[in-house]
Amino acid sequence: MDTIGKENELKKCACDNSFDEDQLYDQLDDIIEQHTNNPGALIPVLQSAQNLFGYLPEAALKRISFKLNKPYSEVAGVVGFYSYFSTVPKGKYTIRVCLGTACYVRGGKDVLKAFSDELEIAVGETTRNNKFSLEVGRCFGACGLAPVIMVNDEVFQRVKPSKVSEILNSFE
Repeated sequence: MDTIGKENELKKCACDNSFDEDQLYDQLDDIIEQHTNNPGALIPVLQSAQNLFGYLPEAALKRISFKLNKPYSEVAGVVGFYSYFSTVPKGKYTIRVCLGTACYVRGGKDVLKAFSDELEIAVGETTRNNKFSLEVGRCFGACGLAPVIMVNDEVFQRVKPSKVSEILNSFE
């Protein structure tokens, strides 16, 4: 398989259900091997692993620790420090509600509550059907359009609590 084909294969993740667990861990081993001799390899390996699995399962963290010859406490510490990393499965759609100053002042807290109520989950949780995860953001750089939310990479501006159902329904 050529390099481009291998890169495209590695970009597939567990969320599309096309791989069994052994194949995912084989891909993780390939990712680790590509970074083994690079100083500062831990974060890129964790990012790639999260893209692969959709989150960072404990078994993957232990494998990364072992294969990069790093203490598990260091690996877990990095994962715990950076909010980008998640050790729980995420939904197909991640909703991030900005609670930076402008968004907060213009009703971001009410928008967050509306999403939480509608989805029946708290911040950091995922719906039972694994469709939506709810998170808080701290600034998306669109303060003049506050309050702002992101659903995956799609930005919604001037969001009102009354529009939450409509936004969620657009992802059906």
